[in-house]
Amino acid sequence: MTVKEEEEKMSQKQMKEAFVSNHNGTSVLEVTQGLCLPAFCILCRGLLIILSQHLCSSHTWRTRFFTDFVFLIVPLVATLTILSSFVLLEHLAVIILGAGLFYQIYCRRTCCARMPVQKILEKFLKIGLESEYVPAISCFRVINSAFTAIAILAVDFPLFPRRFAKTELYGTGAMDFGVGGFIFGTAMVCPEVRRKYTDGSRFYYLTKSLYSVWPLVFLGVGRLVIIKSIGYQEHLTEYGVHWNFFFTLIVVKLLTSLLLSIFPLNKSWIMAISIIVLYQLALDFTPLKRLILYGTDGSGTRIGLLNANREGIISTWGYVAIHMAGVQTGSYMLKKRSHVKDWVKGTYHILLTAISLFISLYIVQVNVEVVSRRMANLAFCIWIIASSLILLSSLLLCDIILSFAKFLIKGAIVPCSWKPIQLSATNKKHSESLVSEAERKEPSLCLITAMNRNQLIFFLLSNITTGLINLLVDTLHSSTLWALIVLNLYMFTNCLIIYVLHLQDKTIKFW
Repeated sequence: MTVKEEEEKMSQKQMKEAFVSNHNGTSVLEVTQGLCLPAFCILCRGLLIILSQHLCSSHTWRTRFFTDFVFLIVPLVATLTILSSFVLLEHLAVIILGAGLFYQIYCRRTCCARMPVQKILEKFLKIGLESEYVPAISCFRVINSAFTAIAILAVDFPLFPRRFAKTELYGTGAMDFGVGGFIFGTAMVCPEVRRKYTDGSRFYYLTKSLYSVWPLVFLGVGRLVIIKSIGYQEHLTEYGVHWNFFFTLIVVKLLTSLLLSIFPLNKSWIMAISIIVLYQLALDFTPLKRLILYGTDGSGTRIGLLNANREGIISTWGYVAIHMAGVQTGSYMLKKRSHVKDWVKGTYHILLTAISLFISLYIVQVNVEVVSRRMANLAFCIWIIASSLILLSSLLLCDIILSFAKFLIKGAIVPCSWKPIQLSATNKKHSESLVSEAERKEPSLCLITAMNRNQLIFFLLSNITTGLINLLVDTLHSSTLWALIVLNLYMFTNCLIIYVLHLQDKTIKFW
């Protein structure tokens, strides 16, 4: 490579780095609106499946994949690009579509056909919901994965609104939620919540946790080597010179495993509050904040391991607090609930907690410090947890509505959603499923299930294809139409690979 070619390559790299840097984010309300939209899209997708089943239309894996892609991925791509200023209109359109589908299902109901609405609702609230897991948690994790996959490529194109990009110091960018949401979603299904390590000593438990992070070490080091060797563009103030998200995951996993081996699981919320309050006090009353922003010499030096990676190393404490809040939420979600009305009450409590946290966020931003992803401060942690709970409560509410639709059409089945069961009045250990045994054994033709099954592979695949597209395509000077084609084709390819793996009953797990 000639000197001129090296200079051109360097200038291209610098232009791309400048394009994704120095942004101040958008409003908390706009991010919240964008987060809630996928929940209603998943509801519409479920209602359409129920209605099409009732009308006796066939379901091949191709039609189901296309339906899932159109309802889950396409709206997210549009929301993050050409329809970013029309989120409320998107909400209105999806709600109207959902209401129309639900009305058609209600008119064709096969259960309680001659009952008044009030009696139908009373009967529905008394039934049970059969599931080995909470579908809303899977949907939460998949939405966050899909959002992150779209955003990491879309941010390199001009049609991606700069207010959605990661913020430089303070602010709430839509992409800032991705990292925190991933930590929160992982915490809800961590081994401690699922009681995976119930036997053995604490030493054995910690050894298992230590062993489980080796794939993350491999991925973190691998990413570092590849990025440095090909001269790929980096946002330096995100984590630092050598640090990346995989290293943050490693430290968070080890610290939270240690904490949960000492303190009871149901006290995770106390640990979360204690950690983030102490961390914020350290930012305010010690030189810690100055160290993060300007380094040890006050001039922004990157000399030495700590200075080079100060953002990634120190902000880990904020992510530990988010993880502990996710553990508490996961424990609450996996509590045994017998009836639909119990889940309605649980959804109400989660929504109430989210609203309380948003009020707390306003107070903290006015009186303490505004949201900073770079420091993962108190306001950032409150924002991530509140936004996560809003999304979770939206998904729970939509799944309850979907369960009601399935209750109206006996035998209806929707992948990655609750199955209604009729609890026996004499013995609640025995219950009659409203879905036949044959239907329950039907293969799960579901993009959500496929992505949840191989979430890490989907994340790696998205990162690899993003890098390849950036090396092959001049993203900075791409037209709107070309950018949309590339983004949708990129997501279609990634989703199809994961979907085919699921159809082949393959779970890629090498640890």
